Amino acid sequence: MPKFYARRRVSILAALTGLIASVGLFNSPTASAALPTPVSAATARTYLASLTVATENRTGYSRDLFPTWITISGTCNTREYILKRDGSNVVTDSACAATSGSWYSVYDGATWTAASDVDIDHLVPLAEAWDSGASAWTTAQRQAFANDVTRPQLLAVTDNVNQSKGDQDPAEWMPPLSSYACTYVRAWVQVKYYYNLKVDSAEKTKLSSVLSGC
Repeated sequence: MPKFYARRRVSILAALTGLIASVGLFNSPTASAALPTPVSAATARTYLASLTVATENRTGYSRDLFPTWITISGTCNTREYILKRDGSNVVTDSACAATSGSWYSVYDGATWTAASDVDIDHLVPLAEAWDSGASAWTTAQRQAFANDVTRPQLLAVTDNVNQSKGDQDPAEWMPPLSSYACTYVRAWVQVKYYYNLKVDSAEKTKLSSVLSGC
């Protein structure tokens, strides 16, 4: 069942702090709290040109067909692993649950200090993957996709922003923070290319448009 979140007020100070943090995130390749660096825009354009264009089909989709979250390391499941990776000064208990820390959301520039305010987004949504080829996968393949911490596919973001995205592709939804657009589409194309997923025509047009300016 979908979760609904009340609108929050983020102080100007918090927003500025997040903006400053974003500069370090985008420019420092050694930053530990970041999405795995996507391929370059040039490589993404090459990848995009090779993707099959096809109409999407959601027949038979269920989120349960993509098992999440699995154990990644020790007692940490996928969500806990990404919270620790993407957060700053994250403290966890013996069960790997985050008890304190802060998380800067690259989608909207907000910073949160409670893990409950943060969702782990599947950059290419599970339903979108199903629509574009994952319906033919085995359950093990879908589990690997849903818990992929190696590709730029999972990241910690503001929960209600993630809910507003839902299962939409870039033709329908882009991160509110426009400075993240290039990173987002580079990551999107890389994930689709790696998993041999298709794109629909509107999706390809939007991806091409954004990449042309990167």
